[in-house]
Amino acid sequence: MFRTLSSSSIVKNMRVAMERNLCSSSEVAAKRLTGKVAVVTASTEGIGFAIAQRLGQEGAKVVISSRKQQNVDRAVDDLRKAGLEVTGIKCHVASSDDRKALFDHAAQQFGGIDILVSNAAVNPEVGGVLDCSESAWDKIFDVNVKCSYLLAKEVLPFIRKRKGGSIVFISSIAGFQPFSLLGAYSVSKTALLGLTKAASQELAAENIRVNCIAPGVVQTKFAGALQESDAAREESLSRIPMGRIAQPKEIGGVCAFLVSDDASYITGETIVASGGMSSRL
Repeated sequence: MFRTLSSSSIVKNMRVAMERNLCSSSEVAAKRLTGKVAVVTASTEGIGFAIAQRLGQEGAKVVISSRKQQNVDRAVDDLRKAGLEVTGIKCHVASSDDRKALFDHAAQQFGGIDILVSNAAVNPEVGGVLDCSESAWDKIFDVNVKCSYLLAKEVLPFIRKRKGGSIVFISSIAGFQPFSLLGAYSVSKTALLGLTKAASQELAAENIRVNCIAPGVVQTKFAGALQESDAAREESLSRIPMGRIAQPKEIGGVCAFLVSDDASYITGETIVASGGMSSRL
């Protein structure tokens, strides 16, 4: 059963979060990723942008991507103004030519690839899983699952040249506890949990770690369906014991840990960052 949070509790928790500077743009002290090259898909806004920013702050050279070149240009400019070493290229992950160009660009610009963060996802329909149209189902699984698999497969030759590296898939708390409004999307995110387990076992002997992050509700455009009205927002908050929606940078911090040497003995795992939302025993 979900607990009910009063408005005063919600406001208090959000104020505490701000006082802790969870959204602060101040420089990150750790430099765990110096010398590493990271490729982050769907990284011009939201969680992907926050991940790219955090990896760059920790010393990585970062390649960002998006389906629209103007979005890439804007994000690259913003990150460079922050003093980060970043480049970017248009990439629709469903295009084999775009994926090849993405990895070739990273190798040409920065000399190789150590880290892949697969973040691209779509959800063209809202509703229950059995109400999903066939066309929407196909698109969701093509982008969210198949393209994550292909990105991981196609980046391997680059990572193998570095004698080790890290792959992170961005799943969702909905992969553990499906959202009624995001039925097919939830199932696609469950599939990423299995992909993480299977790929990690195959690559562990090569010093290539494969992990996954399952964010809860995050303040992004993508999560708009869960926040589009006061009622929807209250319903979402009622499911979160911490009483607030996550900021993208909080997911960026989890990713930076997973791809760093601080997580050198972690592979095949899914880190849940959901503010206490129910996931598993």
